[in-house]
Amino acid sequence: MQEKKIAVLFPGQGSQFIGMGKEFLESDQEAGILMELADSISSAPLRKLCLEGPMEELTKAVYLQPALTAVNLICWQALKKAGVRLEYFAGHSLGEYSALCASGVLGIEDTLKLVTERGRLSEREGQRNPGGMQAILGLTLEEVEGILAIFPDSSHVTIANHNCEKQIVVSGYHETLVALEGMVSEKGGKAITLNVSVANHSPLVAGAIPDFEKIMAGISFQAPETPVLFNVTAAEEKEPAAIRTIMSRQIASRVRWFEIINSLVDKGVTHFIEVGPKKVLSGLMKKIVPKSTGCRTFQVDSPESLARCLEGLNGD
Repeated sequence: MQEKKIAVLFPGQGSQFIGMGKEFLESDQEAGILMELADSISSAPLRKLCLEGPMEELTKAVYLQPALTAVNLICWQALKKAGVRLEYFAGHSLGEYSALCASGVLGIEDTLKLVTERGRLSEREGQRNPGGMQAILGLTLEEVEGILAIFPDSSHVTIANHNCEKQIVVSGYHETLVALEGMVSEKGGKAITLNVSVANHSPLVAGAIPDFEKIMAGISFQAPETPVLFNVTAAEEKEPAAIRTIMSRQIASRVRWFEIINSLVDKGVTHFIEVGPKKVLSGLMKKIVPKSTGCRTFQVDSPESLARCLEGLNGD
């Protein structure tokens, strides 16, 4: 029988919904304590926004980044208490901070401080350089790169996320994304505008990096206790100084999710657990990993889904 190898994946922006974390917050005292800490560090009513909205406020980067991170960590806290042994962590974009916390690179308070500042700086850059993001479906990375080569300046539009073979997310100015939509359609693809307030992972937010580096300079980074695969490199890194540099670059760099998942499969991972709201990453898993591999995917964002996950793991 094949040895079970588990990787935990944390979602990023786009996984939020009104009511996220509700079941854990109502049933787990430690979940409430963690959310209170997030409220205090961010100086924002995150619990209220998570449970009541409105969505327009929750989706602002300045609130969403600490709110979603807090919910991710609440879900992780519950899974960790269940005693699941795992081999790897990875987090999609913002979710990478949850992975760093879970792996011991960052403490909980420092994680919440960093995502609060990252959200504030992202919001600032979004106001300075208004832009958006667009998911391109049905075209490969090479095909999308071919279309983008037409544009004279990478700051107009750039690849932000390589999510799976034929799901590429681009960031850029709104008018450029409108022009891109027609080109994508001509090539047989489909462009979908995402409900985000900032052109993340692009040169349009690179102005945040120097200030974020100053903030990170006051934060302690440790070597990971469990390996993390990073968005910027799609590889492991153990040196705290190198991790600090990678995380400053992450703001404006491409998320190499497709490569990360394929690398984890190559490393022998057989079970993936998405820890956090919704099933965005679980949906991508179905598109990346063929059924023939026998890999299984679970998701944890409530006591009920945690019980299903543990039952599934114990049954394998």
